[in-house]
Amino acid sequence: MKFLRVIRFDGSDGNVFRIPAVPDEWAVSGSFAFADLTDDALQGKIRQEFTNGFLGLPSFGRSTFTTVADISDNQRLDLRRMLADHLEAQWHAPSREAAFQVANIEAEFIEELCEKQPVNTVFAVRRAMHTGNIREEFHKVDQQKSDGHTRIWDVVEDDD
Repeated sequence: MKFLRVIRFDGSDGNVFRIPAVPDEWAVSGSFAFADLTDDALQGKIRQEFTNGFLGLPSFGRSTFTTVADISDNQRLDLRRMLADHLEAQWHAPSREAAFQVANIEAEFIEELCEKQPVNTVFAVRRAMHTGNIREEFHKVDQQKSDGHTRIWDVVEDDD
């Protein structure tokens, strides 16, 4: 099974997000955090988080980029429990069952996104608010594009 991990190319996430995600932690979309926000509330760093941020676990910080990585069954279960705990504690889910159901939906979406992608595929997200609804677009960052510019990074597999 595959899942998204936080990746950081530079220190910009620390400047644009209130809490930057920690490199190598797991990541979900996390758009649920913006479900009740209005356009007027989307200002400054909150707007940046909404527009371009994945949600890292367990920091619950935001990341601009993620990369596809292998995940074990135990890690998948831990991730869902951690997210359910967060939904209960921070978002006042009505029950543990409801929190776990939402955590499963978030995790399954990311698993489907990663399923057919090779390990180390880099993803970014772009969100917009349309008549009160959140629209998300996930796109792969093409590191191999040959447009006359020098490549500025290589993504390599971890040693662990």
